[in-house]
Amino acid sequence: MDLSQLNELDLSNIANWPLPARVVVIAIIFAAVLGLGYWLDIKDQGLRLEKAETQEGELRQTFEAKARKAANLQAYEQQLAEMKETFGAMLRQLPNRTEVAELLVDISQTGLASGLEFELFKPQTELPKEFYAELPISIRVKGDYHEFGNFISGVAALPRIVTIHDVNITRDKESGLTMDILAKTYRYMDEGEGGTQ
Repeated sequence: MDLSQLNELDLSNIANWPLPARVVVIAIIFAAVLGLGYWLDIKDQGLRLEKAETQEGELRQTFEAKARKAANLQAYEQQLAEMKETFGAMLRQLPNRTEVAELLVDISQTGLASGLEFELFKPQTELPKEFYAELPISIRVKGDYHEFGNFISGVAALPRIVTIHDVNITRDKESGLTMDILAKTYRYMDEGEGGTQ
């Protein structure tokens, strides 16, 4: 079949065309159908597949993270229980409103038992915090180094939490050594009391 015969082909009677021409037309129609099918259906499926594969990777990572947490759940629960127990023990070391006066007496008795002479023992205004209140106490005592050390050790050994801040020891020729400290004790605030954040 040559090119001059292509002009003589009748489009309404394709069945009588020579075999090579029919094969070419069928191949063109087949390619067009495949191209249209890809364009209209398969291309979108490819994009959806890529998106699903990306989502699968993200979900797999999430699953693995949750599986690790689930595998350690018992350890986390045990750790939480230990933290609650420790927190409860610490809260028990904070006096409530009625125990603060007893704690102040304990601090002053510790100083007297150490052989110190109190010049100043002044509780200041409570400072509310998140769940506790801080009670600073200005203290000035006279004595010697060993008595100061015994006093600080005695305060540290009290069953309630007392911290010592701003220690200042001065020597006076007439009266000997004077120690100024700021002791802070802490009180657990009841739920009705408002703390600051």
